[in-house]
Order: sequence, then C-alpha cells, then structure tokens
Amino acid sequence: MTEQKSPRRRGRPKGVSDSRERIIAAAVDEFGEQGYDGSTIRSIAARAGVDSALVHHYFGTKADLFAEAVGIPLRPDIDVPAIVAGPRDEVGERLVRYVLEAFEQPEVRRRGVMLLRTALGSRLTTPLLAGFLSRELIGRIARSLGTEDADLRASLVASQIAGMLIARYLLRLPALAAAPVDELVGRVGPTVQRYLFD
Repeated sequence: MTEQKSPRRRGRPKGVSDSRERIIAAAVDEFGEQGYDGSTIRSIAARAGVDSALVHHYFGTKADLFAEAVGIPLRPDIDVPAIVAGPRDEVGERLVRYVLEAFEQPEVRRRGVMLLRTALGSRLTTPLLAGFLSRELIGRIARSLGTEDADLRASLVASQIAGMLIARYLLRLPALAAAPVDELVGRVGPTVQRYLFD
C-alpha cells in the first residue's frame, strides 16, 4: 500500500515569511516611481507578489504604509544639535556635508528621493515633508541660534538644502549631479553659513 501524501499547501512554510519586508520594498519602489497619488494598495501588492488583503493586514491604509515605507532617511534630531554645537565658522559646511554624505548612501538616497517626489507631487503628503523639516531641521537650528529672526534664518537654510537635494537627486541637473560632494560643500556651505550667522 502506497503512503498517500497530504496535499501541499501553497506559499511558504509556516513561520518563514518575508511578506512584510517585500511589501515595504515594493511600496518604496512604487511610491518612488508613481508618487503617492499614483500608487495603490493593489499595485503595491502586485509588485510584492502578495494579495492586497495582506497589505491591509500588515499596514491598514495606504497612508499607514507610506509612513512605514518612508522611514525618515536622516536623523536630524540626533545629528543637527552636534553639528550646530561644533565650531561656529564651520556649521554651514558641516550641515551641507551631513546631508550630502547621507544621500550618497544608496538606501538613504532611494528613500529620500521617494519622500521628496511624493511630498512635492501630492497635496496629501506635502505636509509630511513640511512638518518633518519644520520640526526636525528648522526648529532645531532656530533654537540653537537664539536670535529674533532665527526661524527665518533656519527656513532659508532648509530652502537651500532642499533645493540642492531636488536639483541633484530628483531633477539630476547634469553639472550638479556630477559634482563631487567636497565641491558642493565648498560652494553651498558658505551660503548656508551666511544665512545662519551674517
């Protein structure tokens, strides 16, 4: 008598699943390519090779998934105070170097570009980037300056850095995209320094 095999279950064996990680990776790619409005739970699920119900199970709504996928690529809450606390005449260059060196790391760049693209392309997600910049970058710099116009100075710094990131990593303006980090630090750093202290 031949032993009858039990029917094989579809999918991975119980306890061996990378579905959540694949969904996040697919969301990063989808949001980065399609923007927030152009991405759907269904398209993200298809990219991840899972059912859309599983995406809802792990993350709830598209907004929840976006927040999880973004995983803010920089930690200004930790790094900016140390940068600003250093030698005053080097703060501008150190800030520019901090951001550029972070964005030169492929995973940071990938997530950072996704965040910039979706935030700029959707009225729903623009407040996400604006709130992050206001709270974590502008606010921290302004508090360290302690001047009457500190918020304006810090906002000018943020506008300079955001513009540089957009031009280099989103628009990929050829000369700016090809420029070495050291050169950009040397050129943009003094402008940031002037916004902060002159």
